[in-house]
Amino acid sequence: MIKNARAPLVQSERWNDYFLLTFEAPGIAREARPGQFLMIKVSPEPYPLLRRPLSIHGRSGDAVEVFFKVAGSGTEILSRKKPGETADILGPLGRGYRLDGDLRGKKAWCVGGGRGIAPLNFLAEELRALGAEVRIFYGGRSVEDLPLRDKFEKRGFPAVCSTDDGTFGFHGFVTDLLEKEGGAAKPDSLYVCGPDAMMEAVAKLSRVWGVPAEFSLESLMGCGIGACWGCVKRIKKEGSEGWVKICEDGPVFARDEIVWPGDVP
Repeated sequence: MIKNARAPLVQSERWNDYFLLTFEAPGIAREARPGQFLMIKVSPEPYPLLRRPLSIHGRSGDAVEVFFKVAGSGTEILSRKKPGETADILGPLGRGYRLDGDLRGKKAWCVGGGRGIAPLNFLAEELRALGAEVRIFYGGRSVEDLPLRDKFEKRGFPAVCSTDDGTFGFHGFVTDLLEKEGGAAKPDSLYVCGPDAMMEAVAKLSRVWGVPAEFSLESLMGCGIGACWGCVKRIKKEGSEGWVKICEDGPVFARDEIVWPGDVP
């Protein structure tokens, strides 16, 4: 059930342009599922008018976490909030990762690129609770784009890292690292979020491996509840392709539901 909360900020952590904010929102925390998101009103003023969509990064008791990189005026305003200040939060929204079936002993690999790592912490916690063996693949342009690597270690999720410029971990794209690691032992399932090109490359790799994969798609959102049609993408449903609202039908879709750019003739 969707909740609207005036949520106080409990904690704020910062790594250059990346932020991890923790809000006390019992109703939202109770209903949240991995892969869902929040729509946050960043200011009580008329500007910015629209809320900002942010993945639920984690849940702890009555609190929810969001992780983001400052990318514009809205996230810059949100990043300035201090503990004790409140934010108007709507959520949880959307359809998350499908955690069904018996996952005990299954190898579940979570693949995140840059700020796309945001929903995968919550997902990893849930996968572990369901008995899966979780590995996190964390890619960025440079070491500065991997701020959560120590936090994953502390939470018992050693992250296999890559950087495009070689400043930390594997030198190359996270997709190259994934292919290299999969050469020895392939996973039973893949869960992905990040730039479109990275996700499409993982989709192709998962087809080659014969491994099911789910992807959290990113899109500009106006309302987050399916009213404005501002976040549509082409998705395959019931044997045909059509435009669907990412906020309402997603943001998470199985690999073969997504019309990737490389699929278009």
